[in-house]
Amino acid sequence: MDDKASVGKISVSSDSVSTLNSEDFVLVSRQGDETPSTNNGSDDEKTGLKIVGNGSEQQLQRELEDVLMDPPMEDQSSDRDHGEEVRTYGDGEEPVVLEASASSTINPVSVAGLQKPEMSLPVKPSQGDCEDLSPFTPVTDEDSVVFSKLTYLGCASVNAPRSEVEALRMMSILRSQCQISLDVTLSVPNVSEGTVRLLDPQTNTEIANYPIYKILFCVRGHDGTPESDCFAFTESHYNAELFRIHVFRCEIQEAVSRILYSFATAFRRSAKQTPLSAIATPQTPDSDIFTFSVSLEIKEDDGKGYFSAVPKDKDRQCFKLRQGIDKKIVIYVQQTTNKELAIERCFGLLLSRGKDVRSGDMHLLDLESMGKSSDGKSYVITGSWNQKTPHFQFLNEETPKDKVLFMTTAVDLVIIEVQEPVRFILETKVRVCTPNERLFWPFSKRSSTENFFLKLKQIKQKDRKNNSDTLYEVVCLESESERERRKTTASPSLRLPQSGSQGSMIPSPPEDDEEEDNDEPLLSGSGDVSKECAEKILETWGELLSKWHLNLSVRPKTLSALVRSGVPEALRGEVWQLLAGCHNNDHLVEKYRILITKESPQDSAITRDINRTFPAHDYFKDTGGDGQDSLYKICKAYSVYDEEIGYCQGQSFLAAVLLLHMPEEQAFSVLVKIMFDYGLRELFKQNFEDLHCKFYQLERLMQEYIPDLYNHFLDISLEAHMYASQWFLTLFTAKFPLYMVFHIIDLLLCEGISVIFNVALGLLKTTKDDLLLTDFEGALKFFRVQLPKRYRSEENAKKLMELACNMKISQKKLKKYEKEYHTMREQQAQQEDPIERYERENRRLQEANMRLEQENDDLAHELVTSKIALRKDLDNAEEKADALNKELLMTKQKLIDAEEEKRRLEEESAQLKEMCRRELDKAESEIKKNSSIIGDYKQICSQLSERLEKQQTANKAEIEKIRQKVDDCEHCREFFNKEGRVKVASSAKDGSDEDTDEEKETLKNQLREMELELAQTKLQLVEAECKIQDLEHHLGLALNEVQAAKKTWFNRTISSIKTVTGVQGKETC
Repeated sequence: MDDKASVGKISVSSDSVSTLNSEDFVLVSRQGDETPSTNNGSDDEKTGLKIVGNGSEQQLQRELEDVLMDPPMEDQSSDRDHGEEVRTYGDGEEPVVLEASASSTINPVSVAGLQKPEMSLPVKPSQGDCEDLSPFTPVTDEDSVVFSKLTYLGCASVNAPRSEVEALRMMSILRSQCQISLDVTLSVPNVSEGTVRLLDPQTNTEIANYPIYKILFCVRGHDGTPESDCFAFTESHYNAELFRIHVFRCEIQEAVSRILYSFATAFRRSAKQTPLSAIATPQTPDSDIFTFSVSLEIKEDDGKGYFSAVPKDKDRQCFKLRQGIDKKIVIYVQQTTNKELAIERCFGLLLSRGKDVRSGDMHLLDLESMGKSSDGKSYVITGSWNQKTPHFQFLNEETPKDKVLFMTTAVDLVIIEVQEPVRFILETKVRVCTPNERLFWPFSKRSSTENFFLKLKQIKQKDRKNNSDTLYEVVCLESESERERRKTTASPSLRLPQSGSQGSMIPSPPEDDEEEDNDEPLLSGSGDVSKECAEKILETWGELLSKWHLNLSVRPKTLSALVRSGVPEALRGEVWQLLAGCHNNDHLVEKYRILITKESPQDSAITRDINRTFPAHDYFKDTGGDGQDSLYKICKAYSVYDEEIGYCQGQSFLAAVLLLHMPEEQAFSVLVKIMFDYGLRELFKQNFEDLHCKFYQLERLMQEYIPDLYNHFLDISLEAHMYASQWFLTLFTAKFPLYMVFHIIDLLLCEGISVIFNVALGLLKTTKDDLLLTDFEGALKFFRVQLPKRYRSEENAKKLMELACNMKISQKKLKKYEKEYHTMREQQAQQEDPIERYERENRRLQEANMRLEQENDDLAHELVTSKIALRKDLDNAEEKADALNKELLMTKQKLIDAEEEKRRLEEESAQLKEMCRRELDKAESEIKKNSSIIGDYKQICSQLSERLEKQQTANKAEIEKIRQKVDDCEHCREFFNKEGRVKVASSAKDGSDEDTDEEKETLKNQLREMELELAQTKLQLVEAECKIQDLEHHLGLALNEVQAAKKTWFNRTISSIKTVTGVQGKETC
């Protein structure tokens, strides 16, 4: 066991496990809003036709029980029409029959058609009931985990084996309805080849077994619900045509998680399985064969920067290409069986003309991308080719209309576990047309798909070149087409390929060439409708629409003739809206957007019918997809819009037809027009009186046009309402192929609801010979199964519509028959015993009274609930008001405190401003004073400098004069040298020298005094400059203090006070 390695992949809170195309198991997330319903046997879940609104539901059930809900098996008795049989057996006991509604079982839509569910408990029956059954066998030894203390609650048929919602709903139903349970022991294997076994806890004998490869899904109940101790698993039953769910309850609730983990371990180790509904070949028992599904898709440049898939001709099964357009090849490779092989890369994508070509004749394409798809299931390779390349010139030349070309595409893949590359070769038909030819898309854009069987041989350890991941070598590679060609007989479950076709071999819904003796009815929404149309027809319609748009109130004269030939599929959406008068429907569009937001009282009926509407069509087959979502919104909106009628079962088919041609809003508008303006809603009113009138008119028309068939129906007691109810209520949309349905809607919108009589008579007239040979049961089966299948061929449908259009049924004649019907009804009323009439009227009134009383009770309950809710809301509002009042008082007190603080701060602010102003004035006056002193000092210094310079100049001039005089005097010249210095005088001249020295000393003293005065002046100048600098420094400090005072706590406090005061003022206002 590898439990530890995988324990991290699943938690104990996991709710469900599903086997998908992955080696590991997949956990399905919990959906809390989709809690399974526990409404057992609710009256709105009956399997018959349910009309919500006017009319007697019991009468309609008796008269129209075949509408929309055809039984799938002939051997089902009529007593099961209104309920489902649930069988449970206990050891040695007789079967116990329980009654359950359809809502307690399954959604009645399945791949094979509508089925009535059957729930049974496959435990040991009494010996007297089943002597031929094989005895129970003891359990074989197997690597498995055994769980005891379990109770088996029963099983039921399901249509969606991987739906968690449906599984939880069935779990809830079986848990609540199970009256006789069985204690069992469950054995879950640890390997994918094992088998899940139910054992008798006392004797340890096997009661039932289910191979792992047949188990599709495992789910546990949600926590907090009564089903939290339950789990269930679904398995394919009877060759994958039926699916059953088995429900168990655990005595120990914690064991549910461990059981779910054991299933997950087995699923994780299981080989890849294709979906059971799409298995092309049975699972091979050879472990060395790997199956691959390879699909080819060709894309062309659409001129808008994107590449779109090219259309495929349905008749010739060939791709339609256009000349000179860039193209891409997209290959999808998906492994469908056996252990998953890892694709490492693609190293070549090749293309060639013809088929059975040699490798040397193929040419490489440019690879653009390769890798896993977004869902991880496929490996996608994309390549492109240049149209101008000579090798691909054959794909750039127009092909004659009566011929097709063969094209071979090959892709070389490197698989990690395989020693050599693997080449898949696809051969397809193509036809090249001109670029201007108008190509319309078919509804299902199909690719070309082929299945390949790759047989591998495991390489022994000693033969491997190295310790790489290579495990296998290729023995052979064979396509399914090659296998079919060499088989002498084909498996009945496979569809033989057409000559030269390389299309998909995966089974699909019945095609036109399928035999009509199949007892399964045709699924609604079957058939493809091509948008291709002749150029001439499109031009004619284009001219007509251009004229029509000029005056929308008047229909063109040639419109009726063109509609009888069928509206081109590409133009149906526009033409239908114009025919219905929805060209100016803005009010309905706006109303629709409002209606979809409201709740509908028929929501459960709508939801149930959505899943069985057009299950064969790709747009509506996915649960929760865009198609079903849009369909649900339209049906819900109409049920709210038309309160008198509400939602009528079968309405969804007509809405689906409209949705295929136009957006939701326009489809809703056309639906409203058909119901009101075309009189379809009248069929559902007054106990379906108008519908019965239509049946009488149809029988009278049969008496006139097809008397022998009319008499035959009288002989076998077959009345019109037994086969024609569906025709009138759904306008033929429920069972017939889409090509025929669309043409009928063309005629109805153009000519009115009386077209139904034309089509009905055409159907009866073309099938008269077959119907004359049937009895009552055979006729009903013919109408239910064979009749719709006859018109899967477009040729048959065209002939029928031509016959219907050529039949002349006048409105005067229909009015006459209508009067006859009303006269007959009046005569019946008069001839009827008054007591019986009064009793019937009394019963009707009692039913109406009971319905009104029920409505009154519902309204009273709703009123009481509303009052309680209002009282609760009022109490909550009062409590909230009290809390808000307290908060308001506190806020007011805070506001008062804030205002006082604001006033105090304003006073402080004023004081600070005054102080700052005084200091600023003082500083400014000091600055002015210092400036004047500085100016005076500068002036004094300047004067002293000038004075000193003048004195020096005068002294120099005086000295120069004295020197001049000394030079001029011969006597004095002796005492001075040329430099003006005193020569050394003799002793005789000492007296005169003393006089000269005294004079010099006097001059020196004067000079020193002047220098001292100058020094003092400079000192005073320096001191003045120092004082100026000191004053400037003080001025700067004062300015900084003033500026800082503006940005400090005072300013921030004022700002916060202003902010708080402003916010509180707004709240008070």
